[in-house]
Amino acid sequence: MPSDSAYIHPTASVSPQAKIGVGTKIWINAQVREDAEVGAGCIISKDCYIDHKVKIGDRCKIQNGVSVYHGITLEDDVFVGPHAVFTNDRVPRAFNTDWKILPTLVKTGASIGANATIICGIELGEYCMVASGAVVTKSVPPYTLVMGNPARPVAEIDKLGERIRDLE
Repeated sequence: MPSDSAYIHPTASVSPQAKIGVGTKIWINAQVREDAEVGAGCIISKDCYIDHKVKIGDRCKIQNGVSVYHGITLEDDVFVGPHAVFTNDRVPRAFNTDWKILPTLVKTGASIGANATIICGIELGEYCMVASGAVVTKSVPPYTLVMGNPARPVAEIDKLGERIRDLE
């Protein structure tokens, strides 16, 4: 049930079975499905889709046009840039009767750049950073900057995303 102190834009569609934390803002044309959990102080931006049973921690910011599908968990303080893509099936087929969701975990403080693609079944470590446009096919260690297609580690970073040591 959405919290009385959450802001839900009149054009947003939020299921009464969703749990929405205090101070969260859900903007224009966003959809939050049944049994989704969105923590306190989050921003769910324009045209976002939060699927059923998704778990989003506190103080997360999900920018315009992001879909967070079933099987994805975002811990606290995660940033997801505009139009980033999460997958939840490694072998998608319209006719697959044996569909298996592969869970993805995005750990505390991780940052995902605009238009990045996150392939399912991996973990993004604490305070890691995924560069804009990267295609992430493997788990990312904590405090690591990855970029490219496929994404590769290029630097160790601190909590604020500043480079500490280049890896290339």
